[in-house]
Amino acid sequence: MSKRRVVITGVGAVAAPGIGMDDIWKGLADQPGPAPRLIEGWDPEPWIPKRESRRLDKFSQFALVAADEALKQAGDLQVDPHRVTVSLATGIGGLESLEVLIYESDSDEPRVSPFQIPMMMANAAAAAISIKYGFGGPANTPVVACAAGSQSVLDGLRQIQWGYADVAVVGGAEAAARRAAREGFAAARALSPTGYARPFDVDRDGFIMGEGAAVLVLEAADLAEKRGATPLAELLGGASTADAHHVTAPHPEGEGAERAIRLALEDAELEPADIAYINAHGTGTDLNDKTEGAVIHRVFGGDQPAVSSIKGSTGHGLGASGSIEAAVVVEAIRRRELPGNIGLTNQDPDIPLNDIVREVRPWEPGPSISNSFGFGGHNAVVVIAPV
Repeated sequence: MSKRRVVITGVGAVAAPGIGMDDIWKGLADQPGPAPRLIEGWDPEPWIPKRESRRLDKFSQFALVAADEALKQAGDLQVDPHRVTVSLATGIGGLESLEVLIYESDSDEPRVSPFQIPMMMANAAAAAISIKYGFGGPANTPVVACAAGSQSVLDGLRQIQWGYADVAVVGGAEAAARRAAREGFAAARALSPTGYARPFDVDRDGFIMGEGAAVLVLEAADLAEKRGATPLAELLGGASTADAHHVTAPHPEGEGAERAIRLALEDAELEPADIAYINAHGTGTDLNDKTEGAVIHRVFGGDQPAVSSIKGSTGHGLGASGSIEAAVVVEAIRRRELPGNIGLTNQDPDIPLNDIVREVRPWEPGPSISNSFGFGGHNAVVVIAPV
């Protein structure tokens, strides 16, 4: 079956470096303070009426604000709303709403809002976007840990390629930098005790938590051309796999991650030599960075493309991270610049990466991949290219 070409016509995001893609891109060059990476002074009211925002967990608020930016950039879609699918991922969902109920109530029997469950449920952000814009196609929520944001992009791609939708509003949202999550990750020894993420650095000691959301508007290329839209990039393909190994640790040889990259290249009909940039998962944990570096070396050999992880700046947005990073790849193509790997001072000599981008630098845009690997052994890789 011939696959429809899919282009990206809108991108929006909120994250610790800024609100909106312009501010995020500028913020990626800054050296941030210690963890966590939060959106300071968050106020959704410029985008969401107060009455409505009080019925939404923060992760859903983030998603709506990111969607607002992305859909405005995409312009008039001129499409049957029943042919628009929404795939909005998360790793944990409405944790803040749950914690407020458990930890911050003054009563042993707190008065529970009738919106408590809709605020907590993982699919709340997808529902909020569907309801606000009247998108009547499938609305779903991939929940595959830190691979979720990238999985949402893949899900939207397939819906369009296979003819079930003409437009897909995809992305991820997370606001889980809360007590329960922080203590849980710390107990698992995944969280940095120093409060700094140092992807690929010899002194890396864990990830730091982040929050935010990103939304991308995917569109069948022929329909985008027909309505006169200007695509930002093309989504060439991708793949997802499972390690089938351990609930937290990556496969020691990165078998599942390597398959995901190779399958993504095959799906995009590209060779390793065609790739110009890799946005790495790069969390700053010992095993993740070492495994990812080894996998990239095996797939690309000595002729590796430029590589960088942005988690030293954004923190690890869990279920939002893959979509934030996909949005940054689109922005890198648009701006003809690569984001730097904040936190890297001394590269671990056991990580065989040849060209880690230290600071923002100009480049000639080419096909790029974005890696996402999550607890449970979930791997998702997307391939994005200039149009």
